[in-house]
Amino acid sequence: MKLPATLRLFIFPFVIALAIYVVSYSGIEHRRTRDGPWQITFTNVSGSPALVINEPKLNLANITLTFPGEPPPATNSVMIFDPPRPVPFDVPFGQCVFLDTTFQPGTIVLNLFGHEIQLLPRVLTIDKQEHAWESGTTTPVGHGQAK
Repeated sequence: MKLPATLRLFIFPFVIALAIYVVSYSGIEHRRTRDGPWQITFTNVSGSPALVINEPKLNLANITLTFPGEPPPATNSVMIFDPPRPVPFDVPFGQCVFLDTTFQPGTIVLNLFGHEIQLLPRVLTIDKQEHAWESGTTTPVGHGQAK
């Protein structure tokens, strides 16, 4: 059975538009998530609270920020900053005050013990001072810095 000409006039463009939409959406979603999310472990190192930051696709591993002089955490926890959520929200040592994971890993700003920690793919900032990403490093936060 042949379709009427007017029906073919609507179905053919609809199928083409649907195919373009599916391909475009899949491509954009892949580009948006291909680098994966930030992974932050809230733990303690030598009795001080510490963050261990990892981002495998950017080759960032075991970047530790310690908070000497602050009370040690009761438990360890890992947060993966994948789905967007309303801010501010609580994290183990403070709050996440900004979260943009539109294109992962995105930008995260944490307020921990009165210090602003900002994770960007390009650079780490601690209290508005830039620090180059170096895997395997440990940086004390607040030690010798003004709160």
